[in-house]
Amino acid sequence: MSAPRITFLQGQAVQGAALARIAARVRTRLASPECAPLRTARRPLFTGIGASYAALAVPVQQLRTAGIVTQRVLSGEIETGTAGFDADCLIAVSRGGRSCETIAALRCAAPGITRTALLGVVPSPLGELADLTVDLGGEPDSYASTVGYTGAVVALDLVAGAIAGRDRDPWGDIAEQTTAVHRQAADLVAGLRVRGARCVASDAVAAGASRASAEEGALLLREVVRMPAAASATRNYLHGEMESAGNTLHLVFGDGREIELARSLAAAGHLTLLLTTAPARASDSLFVIRLPEVADAVRAVLEAVVLQELAAQLSAERGVPIESFVFAQADTKQGDLDAAGVQAAAYAPAGDAARAPSP
Repeated sequence: MSAPRITFLQGQAVQGAALARIAARVRTRLASPECAPLRTARRPLFTGIGASYAALAVPVQQLRTAGIVTQRVLSGEIETGTAGFDADCLIAVSRGGRSCETIAALRCAAPGITRTALLGVVPSPLGELADLTVDLGGEPDSYASTVGYTGAVVALDLVAGAIAGRDRDPWGDIAEQTTAVHRQAADLVAGLRVRGARCVASDAVAAGASRASAEEGALLLREVVRMPAAASATRNYLHGEMESAGNTLHLVFGDGREIELARSLAAAGHLTLLLTTAPARASDSLFVIRLPEVADAVRAVLEAVVLQELAAQLSAERGVPIESFVFAQADTKQGDLDAAGVQAAAYAPAGDAARAPSP
């Protein structure tokens, strides 16, 4: 089963209301008796691929802060099993439940591990292998994910909160917060889109839970804008990676060392977008999105809202149709050629269509 498809722009427009519905659904599911093994997990191991893997930075940071041993691992690294990982619960995340690597990882989980699937829709091949499923209710999503990604962040925060024994969750105002940040982002990105579209590459830099945003931002710029992009941890970026800056767009997320980093890049003439809750003065090369003081997971969602708007406007400026993909992979989804591949062939410009296989 697949969730209905909507365009990227439609996904942006309906996102706030969809996230509120997802929070309510997942909250109820996690409180059910069937989810007791998930709530009592003490050594959860998270796995996914692509945007799903990026989202896992959020619960891993939360649970480590709560003193719970956990980590995230790419699904392809445990396709042959979870030996070597001291885990009592494997939580596999996949929007459509058809990612081959994630299916293989869940199938090969060691005996005694509670196999949990967090899915956009049910039923799915991944869900059929799981002891427990948590789904987002089949909310419509775009090919370059909007609601699917942010909805996974919401659900993963609720999963982490259930494991950590949190009393309350921070999602009551998510629809209003999403709308407000989207409006702010649309105005600010309009001021940098022309220069940003001329950049040859992008770096996204963050620490903690916002590493999810850096990784998702780099993926969106690659998928939607077709701009080479990379994600880095803040302290690692300072140890040499930033030396290659030049006609590059820099996305910096954070309130600490990230602010000085953003100022340094902008002072050297590099276009920089800083997403922070702290006061920071803009300049000719430094654009600042001031985010509200919210929980880390909510912040990651709001950062994603900004990134989606950035990708949409840069894509329009560069003349790249948002719904187009250059390459279609026949071996990443269980079943026939993924529908995204069909979409790629249908929407790709003439110069790219030859590289997208026919359905």
